[in-house]
Formats: sequence, structure tokens, C-alpha cells
Amino acid sequence: MTPLFSDRQKLKPTNPVIAWLLDGDPAIRWQVMRDLLHAPSEDVAKERSRVGTEGLGAHLLALQEADGLWGGAAWNRGWNSTMHVLMLLRDLGLDPQSEQARRAVGLVREHVTWKGCGPLECDDNPFFAGELEPCINGQVGAAGAYFVQDVRGIINRLLREQLSDGGWNCDAVKGSTRSSFNTTICVLEALLEYELSTGGSPEVIAARLRGEEYLLERHLFHRLSTGKPITVDRKSGPDDPISHPAFTQFAFPTWWHYDVLRGLEYLRRAGAAPDVRMAEAIDLVASKRREDGRWLLEVQYPGVMPVEMDNGVGKPSRWVTLRAYRVLDWYAAENK
Repeated sequence: MTPLFSDRQKLKPTNPVIAWLLDGDPAIRWQVMRDLLHAPSEDVAKERSRVGTEGLGAHLLALQEADGLWGGAAWNRGWNSTMHVLMLLRDLGLDPQSEQARRAVGLVREHVTWKGCGPLECDDNPFFAGELEPCINGQVGAAGAYFVQDVRGIINRLLREQLSDGGWNCDAVKGSTRSSFNTTICVLEALLEYELSTGGSPEVIAARLRGEEYLLERHLFHRLSTGKPITVDRKSGPDDPISHPAFTQFAFPTWWHYDVLRGLEYLRRAGAAPDVRMAEAIDLVASKRREDGRWLLEVQYPGVMPVEMDNGVGKPSRWVTLRAYRVLDWYAAENK
């Protein structure tokens, strides 16, 4: 097994990789301070407050139109829609209580509907009521819960749509009885965000834990039927070059796509207990660390990025590095 980054004393501002991360956007810095350096809460809050006024966060907020939309749509396949930007702002950690967040999310709540962006029967749905697909509703629910919006309708719908194996699949309406990693991670993040925001309910917690078990039973990237690692995302198709291998290559942002690092990030945020079924996934993350201590961006999914988050595929990624470091740090700390 690849040695883990387990010496937490190395996680200091003078560490070259930590210094490189701290030289990034405020959205990176505040998360490094909180999750890796365990800085005083007042210092973390001060840095976090800059997300809405500087750098990536401010850029994204400035792209919002007067009618509350980003990209002219509630959702699109170009990854620059209202839903996708809200998911990015969540990833950046824009403070939901900040003036900037309240204004931007208020415009969405008051003005944005699903007209022209989903099934016809959803045209009049307010944005935070969602539409029909669980993968889309999972992302809307996660962003909505994070920004303290009423997404109970979405959550209740997702609870009804859980399959017998514990996960979810957008193709269930077509008769599929097997869950999808892609859909399941989107829904799990929504249930967790709702639980963190509201305290959840016994039903939400039970459904989330069943979905969590779906991932763990498959060691986060194996087929349950064969026990072998999943190397092709059949959702994308075998001829799609970005799908080789889908679950073992790391992207940011991930959009609706699942990968091992995203699964581990969910487990970390959920406070999951150490489990031997995570070990191979953890080892995979550790094995991708370069000699300089950084991780590369391995995949960038096609579409129109509203703002560039990194320097491109094949180059060191602050976002992937941050996520990988804190997953390894979390796992090492939990196993002491």
C-alpha cells in the first residue's frame, strides 16, 4: 500500500505544497486553513468572507443576470447554467449568510423557473422545487440546502426514488433496477447537505446511510457482480475518450460525474467511520501524488466553464490537491 500522508505536523504553511495552495484563490485558502492547518475559526471566517468579493467567487457572482439566471437557463448541458454555478459557489464555500449569497440566491428563488430546461410539466416549477431526474434534483437539492433554501419537496422525491440496492439511477424510469454511481453520489450529497442544514430526519438519515453502504459494498469503484474495478463509465459510452477510466481519474468540477475522490470527499464530510472497504480507494488517491506532493487534473469534462478553475488537464491542480490532501489527512487521523 502506498504510504499515506499521515504526519499531520507536516501540514504547516511552510510546507511547499501548502504554501502553493495558500497562494491560490481565497476559496482555496480558507479551506486549507480550516481543513489542513486547523487555523483559528476567526481567521478562517475572515478569509472565507473574501470569496464573495474577490477571485473566482466574485467572478461567478458578477455573471448573474438581472433575472437571476446564469447562462440564460436553470440547467443546460453546457455547464454554465444557474444550477452549475450554484454548485460551484457551494464548492468554493461562499458563505450562505453573506450579503452576496443572500442577494444572488434570492434572485434565483424569486425569479428562476424550469421553463424550457426540463420536462414540460416542470416549466412552472420554481428553481428550488427541482424537476424530475434524480441526478439533477440531487445537485439542485445540494445547492439549495447549502444556501438554506426550502428543498423539502426535492428531498421527499429522492427518498421515494431510492432503489432496493440502496442507490439511485436516472434510468429507473426506463425500468432500470440497478443504481448508478453517478446518480447516487449526486443524491447522497443532497441528503447530507440537507441533514447538515436542517438536522435531517430519521428517514433522510436512514436513506443516506443505505446509499453510503451502496458505495462501500463496491469499495467505491468496483462492480458488485464481479468484484473488479470499474474502468469505463458506461453512461458515457466506450467510445468516449474521457470515460477511460472514469471513476479512477480525478476531475474538478465533477458536475454529475462520479469518481473515487468525490466518493471519499462525501464520506469525509459525512463523518463516516474508517472502513476497510475504503482502503483501496485511499491507496489509489495516495498513489497519484507526484514527487512534488501535488496532484494533477486528469479530466475536464466538456462544456463551457463559466470561470477557469485550474490550469488545464495534465497540470498540477490546486483543487484536486486540496481534496486529496484532506481526504488522506482525514483517513490517517481517523485510523490513529
